[in-house]
Amino acid sequence: MEPRTPGICCLLLGLLAGWSSGLQITSSGAANIDQASGQSVKLDCLFTLAPEDSGPLDIEWSLLPPDNQKGDNVVIFYSGDRAYENNHAPMAGRIHFSAADPKNGDASINLIGLKSSDSGTYQCKVKKAPGIQTRKMVLNVMVRPSKPRCSADGATLEGNNIVLRCTSKEGTSPLKYSWEKTSDTKLLPASAVLDPVGGTISVKNVSAGASGTYRCVATNRVGTEDCILHLKVTPPQNTAGIIAGSIIGVLLILLLIAIVLFCCCRARHRKKYEKEICNEIREDVPPPKSRVSTARSFTVGSQRSSLGSMSPSNLHEYALKPQYDKIPSEEFERPPSHAPLPPPSANTTAVRMSGPNLSRMGAIPVMIPAQNRDGSIV
Repeated sequence: MEPRTPGICCLLLGLLAGWSSGLQITSSGAANIDQASGQSVKLDCLFTLAPEDSGPLDIEWSLLPPDNQKGDNVVIFYSGDRAYENNHAPMAGRIHFSAADPKNGDASINLIGLKSSDSGTYQCKVKKAPGIQTRKMVLNVMVRPSKPRCSADGATLEGNNIVLRCTSKEGTSPLKYSWEKTSDTKLLPASAVLDPVGGTISVKNVSAGASGTYRCVATNRVGTEDCILHLKVTPPQNTAGIIAGSIIGVLLILLLIAIVLFCCCRARHRKKYEKEICNEIREDVPPPKSRVSTARSFTVGSQRSSLGSMSPSNLHEYALKPQYDKIPSEEFERPPSHAPLPPPSANTTAVRMSGPNLSRMGAIPVMIPAQNRDGSIV
């Protein structure tokens, strides 16, 4: 076994010497690259040639699919002293060789306007017969955090528990949040509990010393954004005084409503009483006197119409009829100096009102309907 050991060592040294003398890719940059969407990235691929590499130079960049069963997507290549940059339609116009002439040892490429679909594993292959070398790099196109929104949950009163929140709507995970106080002592409250993943700070039994300005920073591997929160912790309100004041206010309002209703009812009652007094007829007020001339003219006119319509046969009865329809007011109202004339006798009335005399006067005999004592027609 010992005689074979020097032979094996010599063979390995010979192979290493042969490999080192051929084509070599000398780039030593990061194999994993994280970049924000919309930005640009450079994928390095530097190489050196050996004297024995005498064949044509070919450079090829491919996007390897996650599934090994699928073929590679060649996105750009160099062959026959010419670059072909629009070989992959999704990256057309966005991918270029960094050097004007890649055959001088720089096969690096620039990819601008990054999109999420550009993420993947890229392979640089440099071939110059008889040498062939490759290099792989992983590109992660990420979305930087959007500007977060800061808010406080819960009543900001002394003794309460509050929660400060910070949230970004956009951004590739993992997102991390950090809080800091930028005013006063620049120290977070002693009871504060920070959640860097959820972006919250829970503060129990908050005090007035927690008031101030807070800054939240949202971060991922491709960017940061922040927001500002102004917190003001106020003393607790006097709940007993507020309740007492509310009760007194309600009682005053009810009392005012009661006074208004009482005044309205009293005014209505007074108006109704005055209306009833106006419509009441007083018994001690005498009725109005009738006009003598009207009653007299009515009586005389009635007598004349009756006499004019009487026949000679009924005239005697009318003369003998008691004078019940005289108006007492005429006798009482006549002055004392004028004594009433004695009533005419029955014979004189009969002679004066006889038939021939009435005929000469132009009277027309008619039948008079019977009358009762009060003068109404039966």
